Amino acid sequence: MKVIISEIPEEGIEIELTERISSDESIKLLSPVRASLRIDKKGPEVIVTGTASGDVELHCSRCLKIFDMNVDSQINVVYHPATEINKEEHYELKGDELDTGFYKNDTLDTDDLLREQLMLNVPMKPLCSPDCKGLCPKCGADLNVTQCNCVTSEIDSRLAVLKRLLEKKSKT
Repeated sequence: MKVIISEIPEEGIEIELTERISSDESIKLLSPVRASLRIDKKGPEVIVTGTASGDVELHCSRCLKIFDMNVDSQINVVYHPATEINKEEHYELKGDELDTGFYKNDTLDTDDLLREQLMLNVPMKPLCSPDCKGLCPKCGADLNVTQCNCVTSEIDSRLAVLKRLLEKKSKT
């Protein structure tokens, strides 16, 4: 959905959305995104607050299975005209400006905002379940499905020195 900045009334607007947003290579959306947004305008700044949620397809970081997850996002973003950064050759965002976006041509695209906010709320290491056992480091078997007979008690050669120190300490 495109929001025309100049048409936002002084008291702001509230929008309820259920939209199918196109996926890109960074996130695969499985369901329409549901959002409740409040958009206010203060001078050239546009402040967007609200919530969004949608189902995404992820790969488990332990067993590599594909699974679906519902991602909820709290939205609090301030948009500035893109012409503000065009004036400066290098513009560096400070810590308090990380929730800042830019709009062009008096238009704010809510699809881009919602896709970005959902991406930011996907876990860094997604798990298909909290008790996922992952893959065997030797044979690659999925330990959630089967048990392998691999011996995994090898000690990393870099830590062997520490093991010898512990053995010496236990003898004394």
